[in-house]
Amino acid sequence: MKKNGFMLVLFLLLGLLAAAIVTQLLASVTWLGFLTKSAQITWEPKADLNVIKYSLFLQLKLNVISILGIAAAIWIYRKM
Repeated sequence: MKKNGFMLVLFLLLGLLAAAIVTQLLASVTWLGFLTKSAQITWEPKADLNVIKYSLFLQLKLNVISILGIAAAIWIYRKM
């Protein structure tokens, strides 16, 4: 399989998705709360140019499990 930027982004998104699922499954376990506590990063660029107007909202929630998911995705990508 050929390595390229698209494959890396795909692996990263799949790693984040898997980490989000694991986070939801572990949310009810009280003694693992430090793994599921998230920090939110938001970015909201806007422009009004009288001809065109746009607004975009991006939010990223990072926790320990999502960082482990990203690291696992990069490791799997490098092993390909």
